[in-house]
Amino acid sequence: MANFWKHVNKIIKEADIVIEVLDARMVDKSRNVEIEEKVDRAGKKLLFVINKADLVGEENLGRWKRILKPCIFISSAEKKGTTILKKKILEMSRGKEVTVGILGYPNVGKSSMINALSGRGSARTSSWSGFTKGVQKIKVDSKIMLLDSPGVFPYKEKDPYKHSLTGAIDFSQLKDPETVAEKFIIDHKEMVKKFYKLDDALDDAEEILEALAFHMKFLLKGKRADIERTARALMKDWQSGKLKN
Repeated sequence: MANFWKHVNKIIKEADIVIEVLDARMVDKSRNVEIEEKVDRAGKKLLFVINKADLVGEENLGRWKRILKPCIFISSAEKKGTTILKKKILEMSRGKEVTVGILGYPNVGKSSMINALSGRGSARTSSWSGFTKGVQKIKVDSKIMLLDSPGVFPYKEKDPYKHSLTGAIDFSQLKDPETVAEKFIIDHKEMVKKFYKLDDALDDAEEILEALAFHMKFLLKGKRADIERTARALMKDWQSGKLKN
């Protein structure tokens, strides 16, 4: 944790503009207010970039565009919005050479965004958290230099459910996957039933998780539902972007 914040402070100090990358499926949960306050205290410009915009509807995006300013929507997976993002960076730097720090939770798509911007696969990527190990410099073009960093947790935050939603804790590392999965089902009940084609009459989270086990054919001896394996599979589908709003 201390090393993460050491990287954050270094990036904020060296950057002219700081980008906070957010997950479009859960913008509020992927915001890091501690980072935003640090950027403000340092007198640096902050740009919100909402990634994975292809995974949510336009109504949700419009809401956040009114709340977070300045704000750019992108889909690094589909390479959409990166040209607009470049233009916004140069607009904020008034066309001058600029160093841009990239910060945010693990697994919000920072490295994928950098690859989409640079077009050269400069930052290694993975669907799972903790992949970027230290500050990396990536030159986008003659005017834009990026500083990438490991994903950072808010220092005081210890919420395993939120961390599992953002992918900050990998699905395979969850200590209580059943509780996390059931809470996720409660929050996203209709989406889960529709995506996995489960009985629409199901309402209880525990029953839905059990039905999902049978749907996935994750069974123990005696044809009992393997709840732990199913819970991890559900969170894996969410973290990887397979399960969409």
